[in-house]
Amino acid sequence: QVQLVESGGGSVQAGGSLRLSCAESGYTYGTYSMGWFRQASGKEREGVASIDTYDRTFYAVTVKGRFTISKDNAKNTLYLQMDSLKPEDTAMYYCAAEPRRTVIPGLSVYEYTYWGQGTQVTVSS
Repeated sequence: QVQLVESGGGSVQAGGSLRLSCAESGYTYGTYSMGWFRQASGKEREGVASIDTYDRTFYAVTVKGRFTISKDNAKNTLYLQMDSLKPEDTAMYYCAAEPRRTVIPGLSVYEYTYWGQGTQVTVSS
């Protein structure tokens, strides 16, 4: 049973930083493509960043240069470092996993089978 548990969300002022974590269990870590997604109130879920089975990383245009996705294989944990946060980054953030290499850039919700419960990020101006 694949389980994904996000943490690290919270409230921050614009320009601040947060680091989200996603603890993974139930599968052979490193053989999955992983992604971070977000869903703002009243909007569709959208891809933020992904890392594929070759450890290539991809970012949505809206966060490129501000967010960094990474993973620690020893800890079975996926991270999202978010810097220079803006009010429009406010959303519920989800991590996702897929047991195959996703199609570049791996930012489509339809490509992922497993999802966490989410962690809320609120950025005030």
